[in-house]
Amino acid sequence: MFRPKIPTMPQPTGLVALPAVVEPTTVTPGVPAPPPAFVAPAPARPAVRLTPGTVLALVGGGTAVVLVVGAVLVSMLLAVAVTAASVAVCAVVIRSVLTRR
Repeated sequence: MFRPKIPTMPQPTGLVALPAVVEPTTVTPGVPAPPPAFVAPAPARPAVRLTPGTVLALVGGGTAVVLVVGAVLVSMLLAVAVTAASVAVCAVVIRSVLTRR
């Protein structure tokens, strides 16, 4: 009952093809390929031009990202601090209850 049952390997059914005989072939050297033709390099990308509007947008976007990330980190720190304070208060209360007996 507790012994695993190992399945038996199924036997092939129908016609079984015999393995084909592979005969060695001779390797004939080919003609070397001609060297590739010179390709002109692609033109360089134009330099990015920053207008006063795009500079303001970049500065505003960066400031918004910094403020949002800072708010998230500060709220996480505050949550940890509140949790630690509540655990400390619970520990003091439980200790005082246990020592009064």
